[in-house]
Amino acid sequence: MKLGIVGLPNVGKSTLFNAITKAGAECANYPFCTIDPNVGVVAVPDKRLDFLDNLYKSKRKVYATVDFVDIAGLVKGASKGEGLGNQFLSHIRETSAIVHVVRCFENGDITHVEGAIDPLRDIEIIETELMLADLETMTKKTEKLQKDMKSKDKNIVAEKELADKVKEHLEAGKPVRTLSVTEEEKEILKNFFLITSKPVLYACNVGENDLPLMKNKFTEIVEQRAKEEGYEAIPICAKIEAELSELSDSDQKIFLSDLGLEEPGLDRLIKASYHLLGLITYLTAGEDECRAWTIKKGFLAPQAAGVIHTDFEKGFIRAEVMAFDDIFRLGNEKAVKESGHLKSEGKDYEVKDGDIIEFKFNVSK
Repeated sequence: MKLGIVGLPNVGKSTLFNAITKAGAECANYPFCTIDPNVGVVAVPDKRLDFLDNLYKSKRKVYATVDFVDIAGLVKGASKGEGLGNQFLSHIRETSAIVHVVRCFENGDITHVEGAIDPLRDIEIIETELMLADLETMTKKTEKLQKDMKSKDKNIVAEKELADKVKEHLEAGKPVRTLSVTEEEKEILKNFFLITSKPVLYACNVGENDLPLMKNKFTEIVEQRAKEEGYEAIPICAKIEAELSELSDSDQKIFLSDLGLEEPGLDRLIKASYHLLGLITYLTAGEDECRAWTIKKGFLAPQAAGVIHTDFEKGFIRAEVMAFDDIFRLGNEKAVKESGHLKSEGKDYEVKDGDIIEFKFNVSK
């Protein structure tokens, strides 16, 4: 899973990126300090995997990962060359979703690029710049497809019809994700790599004074906006996340407890991202390795096997499945088998979040 982080300058975007990736992106009270796009790979916290690793005494523990792509802060006019953010929009075209960081804290020492805190205005500025960038892409696309129409290829005709529809939608000031498309068009749309076609998760960056509730008049505005769009707004304190990133696991727990928080903002952000994209996790476990695998909700057993290796899907025979809750409750794999909770599932089995699976396959198939 790859998430693109966007936002105006000085909203805490790079502070958050630094905290969750420990990648050390430059961060300063200056609008265009993050010059190059930064990419950080983050392990997805999973207590289930930790339990299995301890149970099986595995030689290796491999968490699922999330790639965070951070670009320079966008400003009004970015699509026309203002600021530096526009130069790097291409780096988030291939992400799965957009994390839009919105400033929801007041601090006279940190300049707001627009002069005052106004979450809705800030969201609209970013949304407009992303739509204008997509419109530029689609203008070039429709011009090229118009030339290709001479071949009268039915695939090109279908692509041109959709491209025209998308361009018209953008010209009306609407993000592509709000365009109604058929399943066939959805597949074509993927190849356009449009930023505003991606789902959005709003990260409301609050101040320390808003802890532990992490709510204020600004977060309520963003939450309402997200609700209207059918998305989610997650409150997070980038400053606290930065401090947490410097602590050991044990010290993190003490620090969080002192603040009245149950878990780091990163955990909540990742959980929300999984929900947004309809993703779940299944697990494989043994003495050699315990690993978490990310798949789309609704994947059948062969598809889930294919995430490990294409041969697993091609030569799929069956899946030996036990639920994590069962092994956690009963204590070990032997007890799960003896209680009859280890199931042998075929090609039609829909994998569930937390399933522990051993795939049986034949590579000669």
